[in-house]
Amino acid sequence: MDPDRRNRIFGLALPIIGGMVSQNLLNIVDTAMVGFLGDAALAAVGLGGFIVFMCQALILGISTGVQTSAARRKGEGRTDRAAAILNTALLLVLLVAPLFSIVLIQLAEPVYPYLNSDPAVIERGVPYLEWRLGAIVFVGMNFAFRGYWNALDMSRLYMNTLIIMHSCNIVLNYALIFGKLGAPELGVTGAGMASAISMAIGTAIYFFLGIRHIGQDGFLRLKATRAETVSLIRVTIPAGVQQLFFAAGLVAMFWIIGKIGTPELAAANVLVTVLLFAILPGLGLGLACATLVGQALGRRDPDDAYQWAWDVAKVTIVLLTVLGIPMWLVPDLVSSIFIHEDSTRELARWPMRIMGLSMPIEAVGFAFMHGLLGAGDARRVMFISIGTQWLLFLPLAYVIGPILGFGLLGVWLWQGISRTLQSWLFFTKWRGRKWLRIEV
Repeated sequence: MDPDRRNRIFGLALPIIGGMVSQNLLNIVDTAMVGFLGDAALAAVGLGGFIVFMCQALILGISTGVQTSAARRKGEGRTDRAAAILNTALLLVLLVAPLFSIVLIQLAEPVYPYLNSDPAVIERGVPYLEWRLGAIVFVGMNFAFRGYWNALDMSRLYMNTLIIMHSCNIVLNYALIFGKLGAPELGVTGAGMASAISMAIGTAIYFFLGIRHIGQDGFLRLKATRAETVSLIRVTIPAGVQQLFFAAGLVAMFWIIGKIGTPELAAANVLVTVLLFAILPGLGLGLACATLVGQALGRRDPDDAYQWAWDVAKVTIVLLTVLGIPMWLVPDLVSSIFIHEDSTRELARWPMRIMGLSMPIEAVGFAFMHGLLGAGDARRVMFISIGTQWLLFLPLAYVIGPILGFGLLGVWLWQGISRTLQSWLFFTKWRGRKWLRIEV
């Protein structure tokens, strides 16, 4: 690979990865802190977190919409129109997100028992969920800003803000979970409260940075045209639906594993937490790929756009393979950070090894999926993601786990097979180049 291209990839991706490391360190710290409260608390935070992800999913699609549209405008040399797209995205979040929060908070208590019937998990999970749902407007705005910073090669601002935001969250978690620093001892509820406050802090910082860095481009002044708004929504909705079904699929997976047992659910929470941390370089490089593809298409250089995804895939495979090595060599050492029960740690051992071995396959999926998103092909990504998860993985996971009795290991092995198929489909669609026909 040309060193200039490799440096371009890392120059864009490293700040994104750094910010995401901060974000997922928060999740790990949350999980580690709550782990001291027992399996029920750990299961409540794990299930609650993925319910929140599911509820936020349509709003989170705004990040992909902003990044795809703004990167194309950046490639065309029209940064004022990129700022206009961000402004419109923030307005859409402000109009939609508060209504989501109100409705979802009212549904939290009556719906939660359908997802997990353990009274101890319900008692801890509902208040945690309500606090997290109340912060959806801040989450949506944060993701709109993320899409913009990444699209315009300003990902360092995203990284710095996340580091500040999650540092605040760690301190607030320590205070509110355990009753330290003069705060009340709120347990799992304190973890949800800390996350909501930290999201609000992050939003305030992003607005300050917007005024400072892109005020001259029309931040908070220009509006997207009708065509730009339609294009933004056309990419945002499929991306949001994909996120919705992905998150709902995780909740469904937790429900399936909960049918096997609460220790299995606690182990699955840890497995997913470790996975989400380990794939950060893949996600960061994928977001960089979306920007590089979008900017190249804005310059009317489709061959360069095509090559960027291949170059990013090569880098991602190497990095994720290295990160997967501890998972299959020393799985107990990794899981012992979070799991303090020997029997629960044993349940996580072989699923952790499977995750480690499948990391190179995840790398391929990340690169080409984000290449498609950068080209505006969000609808095709949506169909592949939903199809492999909901028509293939989840139905058979229920059969394999609770019905046939193969437990957590069986579910995790089948997940690895399903994700392999998904990565192959993204690869074939990128190679087919039908995404070149899409106008953004």
